[in-house]
Amino acid sequence: MTPKVLPTSARVAPASGESITLQGFFGIFRYSRRAIELVWSTNRRLTLALAVLTLIAGVLPASVAYVGSLIVDAVVTAIRAGGGDARHVVEFVALEGALVAAIAAAQRGLSLCQSLLRAQLGQRVNVMILEKALTLNLSHFEDSEFYDKLTRARREASTRPLSLVTRTFGLVQNAISLVSYGALLSHFSPWAVVVLLLAGLPAFIAEAKFSGDAFRLFRWRSPETRMQIYLETVLAREDHAKEVKLYGLGPRLLERYRDIFRRLYKEDRALTIRRDAWGFGLGLVATLALYAAYAWIAVSTVLRAITLGQMTMYLALFRQGQAAVSAMLSAVGGMYEDNLYLSTLYEYLETDVPAQAGAALHGPHPEDGIRFEDVSFTYPEAEEPALEHITLHLTPGTSVALVGENGSGKTTLIKLLTRLYAPTSGRILLDGRDLAEWDEQALRERIGVIFQDFTRYQMLVGENVGAGDERYFEDEPRWREAAAKGMASEFIDTLPAGYQTQLGKWFKDGRELSGGQWQKIALARAFMRTRADILVLDEPTAAMDAQAEADIFEHFRQLAKERITILISHRFSTVRMADQIAVLDRGRIIERGSHEELMQLNGRYAHLFALQARGYR
Repeated sequence: MTPKVLPTSARVAPASGESITLQGFFGIFRYSRRAIELVWSTNRRLTLALAVLTLIAGVLPASVAYVGSLIVDAVVTAIRAGGGDARHVVEFVALEGALVAAIAAAQRGLSLCQSLLRAQLGQRVNVMILEKALTLNLSHFEDSEFYDKLTRARREASTRPLSLVTRTFGLVQNAISLVSYGALLSHFSPWAVVVLLLAGLPAFIAEAKFSGDAFRLFRWRSPETRMQIYLETVLAREDHAKEVKLYGLGPRLLERYRDIFRRLYKEDRALTIRRDAWGFGLGLVATLALYAAYAWIAVSTVLRAITLGQMTMYLALFRQGQAAVSAMLSAVGGMYEDNLYLSTLYEYLETDVPAQAGAALHGPHPEDGIRFEDVSFTYPEAEEPALEHITLHLTPGTSVALVGENGSGKTTLIKLLTRLYAPTSGRILLDGRDLAEWDEQALRERIGVIFQDFTRYQMLVGENVGAGDERYFEDEPRWREAAAKGMASEFIDTLPAGYQTQLGKWFKDGRELSGGQWQKIALARAFMRTRADILVLDEPTAAMDAQAEADIFEHFRQLAKERITILISHRFSTVRMADQIAVLDRGRIIERGSHEELMQLNGRYAHLFALQARGYR
């Protein structure tokens, strides 16, 4: 199912004037604790080092300002004393130099810890995302809304946890600095501390407001962003290049890519202009407060209420304190935005996946084979059922061919048999036991499936074969045995490195195979499952000529005598080999029997057979 992209007109844009409630603002910080726990569990030593260095970097700036005032007062005292002893001045300068060096070391250490944590945490979160993907059902991957959720999680959330923790530590660092600045400023006037704290508040409110708008815009346009990624894939991947060039689609698709960018850029530009305009205007409030404090401190010095050294210290404290307040408020706004983005990660990681209740490893009646009992199925959000009232019985050692037009439900039937989906109604039994009661792994070990759209792994030839049974993924003797059964060994032996040949063009020295050779690889993959007593071939030889297909199926039938074989094919020369044939139309079985029986019936199958036979005359 192709994920749907809603047109711009069908969706509601984020309201630029939407306000953020106090409850909503603080409620979003519920992810902060989880982010800190995630970083802590990633590397405890680095997280601890980050905390200690943050504490050091927070305390030292106020000490530098204080020592600076001592230097100025010592210089003034020395000048008044006639310029004699400058020893104290040199000592204070040396102390300030040591403190500045310590600050630089702490900042460098913080940068180092953050860089190392960023790499480890990015890997950790991406692994969490992929681990979750392994637990999801097929229905999740065929849901466009889920794809939007996954896209958002992968695009931003891998960097946001560390960003949140870094901002949290930065907030603590600046809070420590601000407390030390405030303690020194309070000796001048408690009102100076109040002015320092309130001056940056308007800019903070604006920043939090626009952070929320940015996140809503991010969520709202996920389909367009995903379409851009898809267009990049079509324009820049070798498996699409032939058609794109042959049909001249490149300029049209590139223009569509540009059009999406223009729409997204227009939205970004409008938000950025509003954000910066409000930020500049409200930032002037802090600037006015700063210079008002400057005038206040300067006048106090002229009136000899404070010394020249104290004036220097208070001016530095107010400037640095205002920078700390601004950094704190910016960090809080950034933490709010990080929490918003992190919500997409945990929204994805907490996607509900129904628990698999089945635990059976065997059925009570192995001789009974497979039974479809009045099975119907409708895909999620679909209006029409894909299958209706399917009843079918397959015993061990028999084969059935499924025939019908595209969309008649043939592949859906296989998806139900392999429990990629569960029937909407009715039930499917294997060895006399409902599939819902089987252990999922035990069930799938019983079934070897080749879908028409089988995966062409950009890996070694042997690994492409070994993918059929993960337990023997790197077992070369098993590769060779399976390849012989799939009639692939003949051409594999002609490749430069045999089973060690790299396939595909993504990596150096990769070899591309013909469609028929890839299908033989897929057939060999099915034979890797030696314990599989149910073999399903969904158009596995569509890229082969009729003679090659007939040879393979005759060979296949000899190898699968004791197994249940299900074949989907549009070539009736192959279909007629099956013990029974089921003709599907719009999700229903309308005819069933052997080739001879169906020809005598002179119904849909006989009509289709005659049409195909006419093409060979």
